[in-house]
Amino acid sequence: MARAFDSIKQGLNEAIAHAKSKGRKAEEGIKLYQPHAVDVSSLRERLSLTQEQFAARFGFSVATLRHWERGDRSPSGASLVLLNVIDRNPAAVLQALQ
Repeated sequence: MARAFDSIKQGLNEAIAHAKSKGRKAEEGIKLYQPHAVDVSSLRERLSLTQEQFAARFGFSVATLRHWERGDRSPSGASLVLLNVIDRNPAAVLQALQ
């Protein structure tokens, strides 16, 4: 139980430190990357892939992809960053994954 508490406490402390540092980063000249929202359905159709093909090719589960396309959920974090890269340069992603 103590390990779980320590892990949660550490995570909260890291989150607080991260939140406090956001204001300083602008002052230090560090640019924060904010990925834009991606219309996953349009992206997939532009690439002429089925849901199953898109999911398999880029490492997403089909269920997650369906949730994104229906609007039940929105991609975030690393998934959103990957979708932004796929949107801009799908060939680079495919080459990196070979």
